[in-house]
Amino acid sequence: MDLSAYLTLAAIVFTIGIAGIILNHKNIIIILMSVELILLAVNINLVAFSTFAGDLTGQAFALFVLTVAAAEAAIGLAILVAYYRNRGSIAVEDINALKG
Repeated sequence: MDLSAYLTLAAIVFTIGIAGIILNHKNIIIILMSVELILLAVNINLVAFSTFAGDLTGQAFALFVLTVAAAEAAIGLAILVAYYRNRGSIAVEDINALKG
């Protein structure tokens, strides 16, 4: 497989992630999953360019992105569980009221 196939796959995954954020802006769980898809597309690009350049730097960066994505998912879900216990809802419109 050549580089363009991997870049096309990453572009499709990135587009699905952006579409998930734009089309489902009321559900915070889908927004978090869409952010994960965007980070996955970035990882595909990093690994593809790293492999075709013969350098391991892109793969090391992909490992760091995976670490950040796992931490983001864990902390984001913990915040959502705590918010749901306090408010009884995780609607995005209700979260906007968290000022002050």
